[in-house]
Amino acid sequence: MMELAQASPGAAQWSLAQYEQLLAEAPSGESKPARQILVFEQEIGIQSPGVSFRPSAISGYLVAKQIDGEWELENIVVAEQARRCGIGSRLLMKFIDQVRAKKGASIILEVRESNRGARALYANAGFEPIGVRKNYYSTPTEDAVLYRLSLP
Repeated sequence: MMELAQASPGAAQWSLAQYEQLLAEAPSGESKPARQILVFEQEIGIQSPGVSFRPSAISGYLVAKQIDGEWELENIVVAEQARRCGIGSRLLMKFIDQVRAKKGASIILEVRESNRGARALYANAGFEPIGVRKNYYSTPTEDAVLYRLSLP
């Protein structure tokens, strides 16, 4: 997941420790926010006669956390060679369906203002812009556009 994010400049760039913490269980007696991690894998084009194992590679993933009745979409990444194939849409729609099933009230997120592809993805899924965080991102400095999807 980390390698995929590093190859995607528009993705949140988390450290190895942050990924490990994301996947680790909470220490005894402590609680962690509810998380949702969706992974899209594709079979790699390697075939061996008589072998039932088919290797796969992560082509995309989505990470979100729950804060009371609201969910925050923290990161969605699709491998460059797999973009424009519907993987991001499939991950996002699966996540929205799961939040609805859990009776979530809304989903929020922020995205780089220049990330037109992601902004179109969110708009097509029904997200609406609700604000801007000035100079939120660094390297390069850029505004973040905030989006919300209210769920019935």
